[in-house]
Amino acid sequence: MIFDLIANRRSVFPPQFINKPIAKETLEKILEAANWAPTHKKTEPWRFKVLTSAEKKAELGKFLSDKYQEVDPKPKQVTIKKLQDNPERSAAVIAICMQRDPKESLPEWEEVAAVGMAVQNMWLCCAELGIGAYWSSPGLIKFMDEYFDFNEGEKCLGFFYMGYFEGDLQEGQRSPIENKVTWLG
Repeated sequence: MIFDLIANRRSVFPPQFINKPIAKETLEKILEAANWAPTHKKTEPWRFKVLTSAEKKAELGKFLSDKYQEVDPKPKQVTIKKLQDNPERSAAVIAICMQRDPKESLPEWEEVAAVGMAVQNMWLCCAELGIGAYWSSPGLIKFMDEYFDFNEGEKCLGFFYMGYFEGDLQEGQRSPIENKVTWLG
């Protein structure tokens, strides 16, 4: 049931992933689910760049760790290692991108929200398929135009790290919805 799937979806981080590839057909199915997210004025702003080869994931990790060391005056070794290792530990890394409507016919936040809904569709599919996933939005995403060839108006909003994992996940916790709702009659 969809309610259970939503309540049981969790972030699963790259160190938890096992060395097992995700079939291209499975990735295509997950991306197709993203394509059915709601979109105001049918702008469909989501764009995805999928990295699955060891070479491409290693290149991304190197770019991120090198860029971090270039822009941070006091880079931390643990962060350098994490930026380098996370792509390589993942079966797939999807760069989550947004293509801004060239006419700017709606506020940018609506385009960002549509991309977020597309990612939620992917995340729920991953949960259903037993694939772990994690959306990371490091400050380095503002430099991704140095790595990817973007169209005009396109930008990166983060990375969706994916991989199979073993073991149980922590039980989710949320404060009661009653604390967040005001009924007006």
